[in-house]
Amino acid sequence: MQTIYDAKILLVDDTPELLELLQQHLHAAGYQNLTAAGNCAAARAAFAASRPDLMVLDINLPDGDGFALFRQLRAQADVPALFLSARDADADRLFGLGLGADDYLTKPFLMQELLLRIQNLLQRTYRAALQRSAPALRLGERTVELEDALVRLPGGGTLPLTATERTLLQKLAENRGHILTYDALCEAVWGQDYYGYENSLTVHIRHLREKIEENASKPRWLLTVRGIGYKLAGEDAR
Repeated sequence: MQTIYDAKILLVDDTPELLELLQQHLHAAGYQNLTAAGNCAAARAAFAASRPDLMVLDINLPDGDGFALFRQLRAQADVPALFLSARDADADRLFGLGLGADDYLTKPFLMQELLLRIQNLLQRTYRAALQRSAPALRLGERTVELEDALVRLPGGGTLPLTATERTLLQKLAENRGHILTYDALCEAVWGQDYYGYENSLTVHIRHLREKIEENASKPRWLLTVRGIGYKLAGEDAR
């Protein structure tokens, strides 16, 4: 996969309405390779037909339980998994994580929280592969080679990216066309203890625009979404 949105995601839940809702929100967020299953048998068949990159598993299923299903599928391939459950007991959560699951979310949940957890899980699991497969980033007449931290100008010259600028652009490129919050970008650069770096983010964004934009004062690619964050415009931006 070149971006997390290429990931194949297997959704397993016995509630058709929830499965439909999950697919709608994931599609809207940019994920296209989705497979839904309403029971263990369907999940096993889907897994065998096309091994997913991520599993989202309900625990209470009509022909078994998600814990046993997880063990069966994980014996075939080390695929990351997130459990969904209406059972909020700490024992269930710890049991699921103890089996080797990567995350656990209790129903009812905010759809945005699930999307963020899926995004973080995919990025964490496949970070190295995503970086290796990352193609050159085209921004109009300029090309960014993220692996080499270079911006190639149309006249043949180059501009180096600092480590911080490269990390910011990598994060934006992985989510191209989608808004990233100030918090998400700060955490990508400075980790979980990013508080106090918000003003620094603004400075780094300005310097990054000076390198990737033809006119940094009228950006075409690195756009501000007022009050929320930033996004990298898609290749069809005008």
